[in-house]
Amino acid sequence: MSDRIFGGIVLTVSLLMMWATTLIEESFIQDPLGPKAFPLVIAGVMAVSAVVMFFKPDSEPEWPGLHKLLELVATVGVFIAYAQILPIAGFVVATIFATAFLVWRLGGAPRQSIVGGITIAVGIYLVFHFMLGLNLAKGPWGF
Repeated sequence: MSDRIFGGIVLTVSLLMMWATTLIEESFIQDPLGPKAFPLVIAGVMAVSAVVMFFKPDSEPEWPGLHKLLELVATVGVFIAYAQILPIAGFVVATIFATAFLVWRLGGAPRQSIVGGITIAVGIYLVFHFMLGLNLAKGPWGF
């Protein structure tokens, strides 16, 4: 039953995301994909996952303990902080810190986390900015 409740919550959130995405105003100067594409893709994946959880629940679900729940809350906090810091620090700097935290939480050593954060952030920046031509948040250093 808990999977179905969680699936219903996720489906509701995804539908709210889809609705909120329709409220995004598009300017005449925008990226090739526009500002609505990414949130709609994420909301769509969430909705499909929620429907699968609802109709195919786990027979014996095991919910994480308190320690894992606190890690999840910390990760959500990092994503919220990332969204707040992104326009100030810029894409590369904010993504380095967020990605380094995620690599560390996924089991990487501190050194691996730092190198992984830098590599992933710079790699994503190069692909999105130069290959796809998308404008990303610029920080005080212009990237």
